[in-house]
Amino acid sequence: MNYRTLGCTGLRVSEIGFGAWGIGGANQGAISYGPTDDTESREALQRAFDLGITFYDTADLYGHGHSERLIGETFKEIRNRVVIASKGGLLDQKGHQDFSPAHIEMSVDGSLKRLQSDYIDVYQLHDPSLASLGNAEEIVDTLQSLERAGKIRSWGISVRCPDDGLLAIEHFGANVLQVNFNMADQRMLLNGLMDLCETKGVGLICRTPLCFGFLTGMYTAETEFGVYDHRSRWSSEQLDLWSSANKTFSTIRRTEDQTDAQLALRYCLSYPAVSTAIPGMLHKQHVEENVDASCLGALAEEKRMKIEAVYSAHQFYVGEKAVLKP
Repeated sequence: MNYRTLGCTGLRVSEIGFGAWGIGGANQGAISYGPTDDTESREALQRAFDLGITFYDTADLYGHGHSERLIGETFKEIRNRVVIASKGGLLDQKGHQDFSPAHIEMSVDGSLKRLQSDYIDVYQLHDPSLASLGNAEEIVDTLQSLERAGKIRSWGISVRCPDDGLLAIEHFGANVLQVNFNMADQRMLLNGLMDLCETKGVGLICRTPLCFGFLTGMYTAETEFGVYDHRSRWSSEQLDLWSSANKTFSTIRRTEDQTDAQLALRYCLSYPAVSTAIPGMLHKQHVEENVDASCLGALAEEKRMKIEAVYSAHQFYVGEKAVLKP
């Protein structure tokens, strides 16, 4: 496993992190990737640590706290050897939000209890609507107060889209961002966010590096997803486009001895501005395959540029041209 610095936070993180939305399961009717087995989830977390993964990204919404509890149970005895990022403010998967100082403080305290820790390494506002977020100064003051109290070590924003990332830096001074980025979603390159993060030393966490699993080759437009799997809620047109993405990029993979997932992860890691990519992992087999992507190293510039050219020539999102910002 290779390691990178998370922007100017001073934290060193594994370049492959553990996206922990999925292990929250369907607890209390939560929507993620469907029901899970806690024993398998704990085995995946432990295997990840054994193979060098030190960065774990979760949220109070994931499984309504269940993801945080599993991470807390697994790492309570070795807390100082892992970097845990959590999020708060997104109340449900219908989009209701509360980023008031009182709620942020309550959210942090609840996460600390479930994580069985007295600090969170990176606390993030969870997908806020930045244009309507309200008093930025008041929110930043609250986060800085939590830093001074030692409850969080650093803070950032998990943004809805790359354009929101620009606002998060400009208006909030965020020094950590979590953004969608993968071979089928290169908007962060097109709107200049990646360059801005590198220039300003903003830690960049890349979520959905496998495009909800579609870049692994395991799913097609005909795959039937369960009622608690968020992919069942996307339109058939969108699922068709995501399914086509893996086929479009597959000719690039065949030139090297690697899986589809490893190509997708290596692509994300080809950009120095990226601190860590956080694929979701439900089983230890997922962990082992993803960790090997770090061992294979970043893609050569020629191959990375070829992937960018393929992206520019195709459309992978409904209603959006690949070469334009959202």
